[in-house]
Amino acid sequence: MDDAAAPPDLLARLRIAREAAAADPFGDPVLLVALDISRAMDEGRVTADDLATLVAGLARDAAADRAGRLAAYARLGDDAAALAAVAARLVRPDPDDSPIPFATYREAVERPRFAAVFTAHPTFSLPPETGAALAAAACGAPLPEGLAHRPAPPTLEAEFDQAAAAIARGRDALDALAAALIEAGQAVWGDRALALQPAPVIMSSWVGYDTDGRTDIGWQDTLRLRLCMKRLQLARLADRLAPLGDCAAPIVDRARAAEAAVAAQIEAAPVKTTAESVQAFAQAMLGGQAAALTTPAALLDLFPAAIAAAPDAAARQALAVQRAGLAAHGLALAHTHVRLNATQIHNALRQRLGLAAAPDDPAGRRGLLAQVNAALAEVAPVPVDYGALLAEKASAARLMMTVAQMLKHIDASQPVRFLIAETETGYTLLAALWLARRLGIAERIEISPLFETAEALERGERVLEEALRSPHFRDYLRAHGRLCLQFGYSDSGRYVGQLAASYLAERLKIRLAEQMRRHGLEGIELVLFDTHGESIGRGGHPGSLADRFAYLSPPQARAALVSSGLRLREEAAFQGGDGYLLFGTDALAHATVARIAEHAFAPPPAEPDPIYAEADWGADFFATVRREVAALVEDPGYAAILGAFGPGLLDKTGSRPSARQTDGLGGALRITHPSQLRAIPNNAILHQLGFLANSLHGLGAAAAASPDTFADMRARSPRFARAMAMAARAAECSDLGVLRAAVDMLDPSPWLDRAGFTKRPGRREALTAVAEALERLGISPLTRRMFRRLQADHQKLRAAWPDLPRMPDRMVLAHAVRLCLVQRLWLLAVALPEFSPRHGATRDSLIARLLQLDVPPALDLLAEIFPASPDPATGLDFGEAAGPREGVSYEAEHAAILGPMARIFALVRECSAVVSHEVGAFG
Repeated sequence: MDDAAAPPDLLARLRIAREAAAADPFGDPVLLVALDISRAMDEGRVTADDLATLVAGLARDAAADRAGRLAAYARLGDDAAALAAVAARLVRPDPDDSPIPFATYREAVERPRFAAVFTAHPTFSLPPETGAALAAAACGAPLPEGLAHRPAPPTLEAEFDQAAAAIARGRDALDALAAALIEAGQAVWGDRALALQPAPVIMSSWVGYDTDGRTDIGWQDTLRLRLCMKRLQLARLADRLAPLGDCAAPIVDRARAAEAAVAAQIEAAPVKTTAESVQAFAQAMLGGQAAALTTPAALLDLFPAAIAAAPDAAARQALAVQRAGLAAHGLALAHTHVRLNATQIHNALRQRLGLAAAPDDPAGRRGLLAQVNAALAEVAPVPVDYGALLAEKASAARLMMTVAQMLKHIDASQPVRFLIAETETGYTLLAALWLARRLGIAERIEISPLFETAEALERGERVLEEALRSPHFRDYLRAHGRLCLQFGYSDSGRYVGQLAASYLAERLKIRLAEQMRRHGLEGIELVLFDTHGESIGRGGHPGSLADRFAYLSPPQARAALVSSGLRLREEAAFQGGDGYLLFGTDALAHATVARIAEHAFAPPPAEPDPIYAEADWGADFFATVRREVAALVEDPGYAAILGAFGPGLLDKTGSRPSARQTDGLGGALRITHPSQLRAIPNNAILHQLGFLANSLHGLGAAAAASPDTFADMRARSPRFARAMAMAARAAECSDLGVLRAAVDMLDPSPWLDRAGFTKRPGRREALTAVAEALERLGISPLTRRMFRRLQADHQKLRAAWPDLPRMPDRMVLAHAVRLCLVQRLWLLAVALPEFSPRHGATRDSLIARLLQLDVPPALDLLAEIFPASPDPATGLDFGEAAGPREGVSYEAEHAAILGPMARIFALVRECSAVVSHEVGAFG
């Protein structure tokens, strides 16, 4: 098949089939094209090599388009001018008026208003080299030929290295922002502005510190990686100041000495936590503490003399910029977030205080709150050493001890954020406060609940109310001057619908702010951290960075929070390899920081958004979406389609497991409810099945209730139009025909129909065998019923929104090619010879696993059952006459079945990489 001609030929065939299907309700263009390719392979007109070439071309084109979208998303341009414009507007908000007072300007630029948080869930769907090439291509470089598009499973170290590189570029961009703010100040106030320490935007990270759902991060890993962040900060400071010469030499020398001391501490960090290795680590940490520094104060004290000795204005400004970055971030490249689950907090308190009542039991909650408040009144701090870390078994207590050691021995200048996933009761916050006080670190740790589940978004106000009734928690907040809240888009997005989740989060934020005023906490800073992902399935708006920030923090709601007297800090996640692309080059990092700065200092909207005047209609609209998505999630067919073969389409993209449970070798994991998958693979499977139900389903029912108002709000309301733009992008990545083809493949009937028509020798038996295997799986009736649910709602949406986008032909072709490959893999699976049960596996169970694309472990077991070379002694002399070797060789089975199956499966995963490029993110 000709490399240049094949894709256009198949695309032309697909377009004809799609046009015909528009007039034929019984046509399925995706399966038709898949069958065309399969017949061409049967007839020798297309080979596996041809398909590999085709898929590589699709991946290359999709990656090139993705790079173009990335450039547009960040709005690459003259970002130095953009930063200067932001600074100029701050100095003189009205061009015809006088500059603002210096003190007002100082308060505006020195208070953090936005944090970019680098997170590392399993979304490393690209090899690092390919991610770097994509980022470079977004900035105008040619996309190299021969790029790999499938990732190797990343390690924790690889995740950290990618995050650190992205953060370093982000810090360079923050230096440019600080320079612009200082320069604008100098234009009005002269060298007085050199005293400024601008920090309106900061960097944070939980990479290496997030233990929610992960077992690969030990306390020693967290401390070691936190030391690495300290070393990177010290090295960066010295590298930036060294070119300034003598004036900066004292700072450079002290930073280099501290860097060397930290490097020695890192070297001593234990790989395995034996008593001896932990003792040696403790001695290194304590012995090197003075040289390594535990606050940046000693370095900051050297800056005034350096600035006074600087030979020129450029050197003075460079020193002021680096001082600002050091003061804002302390002894780390980024601020530190740790995270764990609420259940782990509860377990730690139950062990220590004997609190037996379940926090989620309403009957016992009041008594439990009273008990923990009494305990808070009496708690006394205890010392912590590394031996306690070694001995501690409770995850929450161990993490809190880790933070204590971090603050004592690494850096005490910046607080550590303590994020608690699945917080659904105020008891969780009080329990965390008790642990923090017990370990003597309550004044340096920011306890933050994550409101993510549907229940938490509904009950978040009550959760916080339970905590705020405690005088201990109110005193804690006043001492910190800050309340930190986290809003997730994982479980909420898939259980109530992505768009409904955004509405619920916005409503909760406003209610929580009102609650703070009721408790007399008006002077407290409110930190709102949105932990979304990069794709539409995880809450990151696909239109542009400006849309992303405005979608997560609608201007009208933001203005209401600020006008209520609260100081507001916003934080947003940049997740995994996909999120780090926005910091993948210096130019992208500068553009991203410029967009953040524009958002952070954006004026309030000039006109009220009409969606808020139609509050009842908006509430009803999103309530309908939520109801429909909730019903879909509970539909057994939805779990069936997610688990049928969707997990097998995905490469491992992170070190956290995809499923919440596993099964043995005897059979593939059977998903009976979406909760058995984690949110990111759940969403990624929807991408790969070709219908983003978590962002589309329910909109049809909601729009059909009032089509005229739906159209009017899309036209007049920026808030609603932005939400619908998210749905429009989801529609571009969705096609009912693609999903129908997958549902049809799981139905034994079409396979039997094909068996009745085929003339190819042996094919009728193979097709019938696939039908029988699918019958044993028994999921077709469930998936067909679920498909009708999706189909009915989507038809309503298209009726109310006639110009809703459709999936482009190239993306449909990728799905069609992959369906062809999966079908051929299944035909090979049923060709397996009979064998005696091995390791609990039978022929039928292995075929079931292969139908569910659980291919690599099945092939490993088959290689044991059918060894290609049964005689390992061939050619060796054992010192005596050799007898006849009567073992059977299975080279023929490897050549005809196992080898082709492995090749086909690799191509299946290559097609998945194409789809990820087309969508623009993983999960």
